[in-house]
Amino acid sequence: MGVEVALTDAQVHDRLAQLPGWRHEQGMIRKTFKTDGWPTTLMLVNAIGFFAEAADHHPDLKVGWGSVEVAVSTHSAGGITAKDFELARLVEQTALWRPEAGSAFRGTPKRFVERNTP
Repeated sequence: MGVEVALTDAQVHDRLAQLPGWRHEQGMIRKTFKTDGWPTTLMLVNAIGFFAEAADHHPDLKVGWGSVEVAVSTHSAGGITAKDFELARLVEQTALWRPEAGSAFRGTPKRFVERNTP
């Protein structure tokens, strides 16, 4: 496995265009996911933790009753790398996953994790 190289600010900006609601702030890429309450918040934190541990790449999480802020950077590279974006995409897919139309799953009638979060 090669050495991770930090992306330039321009590269980070370009890649953020593919991740709505994510922002570049304080040397990390971040997004706050709004949930419908504590149980959903804990489920989301656990799902993020599972993928982060499996990837051996661990985001900072700020957890509140109805929100989870995810912040990612690569400390060993001194900035944001391609693997930060890969983890961010996985977090995004996990947090906002819903059954497809016609699926055997009916989906939750609750808000769960809001799709449009700043």
